Amino acid sequence: MCTLDPMEEERIGLFIDYENLAIGARDDLGIEFDFKPIADALAERGRVVVRRAYADWSSFQKERQMLADNQVELIEIPQRRGRVRKNAADIKMAVDAVELAFERDYVTAFVICTGDSDFTPLVQKLRELNKKVIGVGLKASTSAMLPPACDEFLFYERLGGVELPQRKRPAKKKKPETVDEPKPEATEDVAALITTTLAGLQRSGDGQVRSSTLKRALLRKDPTFSEADHGFRAFGELLRHLAGNSIVELAEDATRGDPVVDFPKTDDDSKDFDLLVEVVTKGGPRPLSGLKDQLRKRQSDCNERRLGYSGFLRFVQAASARGVVTLEWDDESGDYVVAVPE
Repeated sequence: MCTLDPMEEERIGLFIDYENLAIGARDDLGIEFDFKPIADALAERGRVVVRRAYADWSSFQKERQMLADNQVELIEIPQRRGRVRKNAADIKMAVDAVELAFERDYVTAFVICTGDSDFTPLVQKLRELNKKVIGVGLKASTSAMLPPACDEFLFYERLGGVELPQRKRPAKKKKPETVDEPKPEATEDVAALITTTLAGLQRSGDGQVRSSTLKRALLRKDPTFSEADHGFRAFGELLRHLAGNSIVELAEDATRGDPVVDFPKTDDDSKDFDLLVEVVTKGGPRPLSGLKDQLRKRQSDCNERRLGYSGFLRFVQAASARGVVTLEWDDESGDYVVAVPE
């Protein structure tokens, strides 16, 4: 099986379940499906070498020219009724994708444009064949089974260039225009996701963690992850925001645009880490809530902000990244549990 050199671009095979996307865009979003946002998103991810769309094109006469202008090969599914026709399109598309995976070893990634859960086995098979799989679908009509099966999943309505109809709102008095900066409290969840992922990479790896490595790990955890959902135009912008709040630290080097990501370090935090280990060792694994008060009972001047951390969770995550404690989420208690590694 062909493996991709890290410096090479992905060579992509694109397969579109056109009826699923077109009807979804019309019924769920109230817009006509436009291929260009998908083309632009894929241009950022590699070179598309195969483009195929599957449908009974007698039902989509108007869209044929738009796809042809974008060099998409139209695969005709003979006219049948209802579910039988849809199944025929699904089967043809799945067979063609697997055939391409075997016959064109240079194709390293497959983009499956559909929200239909029937394609989940296809995605799983392509990944078994060491192919990267990116899904594209409408949020409202995408099965919950499909995104977790992919390496990355893009919701069509979140792609750049997709113009959603504006809902009319009652007129309000105009306020002076201001530029809204991303608010730290709005990124609390994503900050926790990034720091726990960074801590895990540092524990399991033997080298530096670059932003590209961190982003890939985030997508493995949640294929639908997108910094745009949190108000940022690029992943680097999100990391710079977190760095500005002393949540992470970025070290630029010879690799432009792919900085090393780390936790902020200070000269004084080692003794506070030692205190954390001492308290957890004595009392055994314990929830994060209340742990800060226990540290302060032992050492009144214990303050994570003095060390440059924006909160106690960040301090414990930094300790976890250095391997002095473990930090795991417990669904039953709804809290993090801090323990000393065995």
